Amino acid sequence: NGRLAMMAIMGMWFQNGLTGSAWGDWALYTDSPLRAAPDFSKELGACPPLGFWDPLGLSAYSDPEFADSQFRRRRVIELQHGRVSMFACLGYIVPEYFRWPGFCSPSEGVKFADLPNGFAAAAKIPGLGVLQILAFVGTIEVFNLQSPTGKYAGDYEGYGAFGLPGGKPIADVAKKEKSLLAEINNGRLAMMAIMGMWFQNGLTGSAWGDWALYTDSPLRAAPDFSKELGACPPLGFWDPLGLSAYSDPEFADSQFRRRRVIELQHGRVSMFACLGYIVPEYFRWPGFCSPSEGVKFADLPNGFAAAAKIPGLGVLQILAFVGTIEVFNLQSPTGKYAGDYEGYGAFGLPGGKPIADVAKKEKSLLAEINNGRLAMM
Repeated sequence: NGRLAMMAIMGMWFQNGLTGSAWGDWALYTDSPLRAAPDFSKELGACPPLGFWDPLGLSAYSDPEFADSQFRRRRVIELQHGRVSMFACLGYIVPEYFRWPGFCSPSEGVKFADLPNGFAAAAKIPGLGVLQILAFVGTIEVFNLQSPTGKYAGDYEGYGAFGLPGGKPIADVAKKEKSLLAEINNGRLAMMAIMGMWFQNGLTGSAWGDWALYTDSPLRAAPDFSKELGACPPLGFWDPLGLSAYSDPEFADSQFRRRRVIELQHGRVSMFACLGYIVPEYFRWPGFCSPSEGVKFADLPNGFAAAAKIPGLGVLQILAFVGTIEVFNLQSPTGKYAGDYEGYGAFGLPGGKPIADVAKKEKSLLAEINNGRLAMM
């Protein structure tokens, strides 16, 4: 009871100190950070799937009135950008299907049909036409959009449905809020869409350009190694360090093939090395490894200890054999498949017969790559 009382009296003191009386109403604690912050989760635009989404905390201020004013200011800006973006998207789409007849500038002989779509139109519009556009937008911005909005952000006095000057507003509150929410979401979509259109225009050279024209694309320039042998389940083509990524696609391809050859060579050596560890446990050649030094195969231990028992000339013979193969045989360019050298057939036998069936050959080469990987591990 004493423990409970100690916790209780602390709570009573806090309640007394913050509300002004012994059993004061918590609503009187106006400085509470829990009660002071406006609840924006009920505002238009806070809709599924994210609800009110403010990961950077841009709406969080210590002064609730200032927080509310900043939220409404940003909501107005969002609406204005969304409305402009919706018009901009229409400006990209409509000219593909319809253009006004006649002249855009009779004095300069520029027809609407002569104006290209997208960025290229900027250079074709006469200077006075650009000034007219800027003057119109400036007039709307200065004389109309500076007035305070009504209950809903972006809802200016004197403008009705669809933002028409002098238009009739939507009287039904539920219908009005549904339309305003649709406008916010369509504006958000349009802002993303126009950015995509600008990128497509800028990178391909035309408003609805073919992405194949973007030859500098790092996505298109790089060779596709996901179809190469060795790129198999469960990881597919696995290159977490990006070792195959180069700006020059030809160099990227040559580096990939060089590394694949190295992988195959290491895998082949590792498979022989694994056999070298396993086989001597069950079988050894009869007779002498070095008759001159009286060293029998049966005398050689398995593993690292064998290195000290092999005569020096034997080590030189091994190095000479490997060096000869490496210098005179494995320096020639490979064929269609990495590690597939001219003059070597199945199982890498010199002068051996290659596998003619392509499907069987690729299956065997894939098995070799994967067995080599296992052997290296």
